Amino acid sequence: MKIGLIIIMKKIDWGAQFVAQHLSLFACPVCHQPYQHVENHTVSCANGHSLDFNRRGSLYFLPHAVTTEYDSAMLAARRKMLTAGLFQPLVKAINDQLPTGSQTILDVGTGEGTPLAQLDELRQQTDDTLIGFDLSKDGINLATQLTTKAFFCVADLAKLPFTNQQFDAVIELFSPSAYSEFERILKPGGRIVKIVPNRDYLVELRHALYEPAAPQFQYDNQRVVALFKEHYPLMTVTPIHYQFAIGPDKIADMMAMTPLSWGSDDLHRQTLLTRPVTAVTVDVSVLTVRV
Repeated sequence: MKIGLIIIMKKIDWGAQFVAQHLSLFACPVCHQPYQHVENHTVSCANGHSLDFNRRGSLYFLPHAVTTEYDSAMLAARRKMLTAGLFQPLVKAINDQLPTGSQTILDVGTGEGTPLAQLDELRQQTDDTLIGFDLSKDGINLATQLTTKAFFCVADLAKLPFTNQQFDAVIELFSPSAYSEFERILKPGGRIVKIVPNRDYLVELRHALYEPAAPQFQYDNQRVVALFKEHYPLMTVTPIHYQFAIGPDKIADMMAMTPLSWGSDDLHRQTLLTRPVTAVTVDVSVLTVRV
């Protein structure tokens, strides 16, 4: 089985094998030409540009190092919360929007990769091809530790290192979008499935971490939804609303995993840690369209 190979093979060998088997998906970030071959843990295009796989079996498609606020500590806390099931209903909602047959799926802003791995497990479709990318190197390093057949890489949303019309679906959980790039890489009739927060998303944290006069106390997603609708008037919207238990055992990780806490002060953060909320609200919309 493919997952068995991931366990037995060195990660660098598995990553090189994945790209070699799906070479038609990948494009050189320098000249944008399709890659032609993989040899000795290096992938190359016809113009002689090449990239080496790192020991984790991943590729770094950026021309220079990028520092993001999504560091390893934040992403490790996020993994704990997602492994505990925080976004499991969202993963199911994404799967509900996808055909049951084999799909080539790109996860935009995959972070530490847990939602894509959970989607892989939920679908149980051995012929799926799954790729997740993120700007955060720390996130991709964590993602490559997962037991999944998904391939993870570091890449730029605005300049996707993938060839035209190769993907069946682009999925996003709370990530920025580059719609022209999505349309370029999607097959005709391919799907975009985008999850955006609604007004009450993590409202308990917002109200505990900020005073009512603070801009973070409230949230409005209308600009994001309107932009999606401007691009795709035939989109569908599926609301999802549920409570997820937190309590003292999870509150520190819950705070660490979300940018909500970044703008708060020490007093509000410490008060929430010592008097944690018992649950948080997950209030989102699933925006879906075929392009």
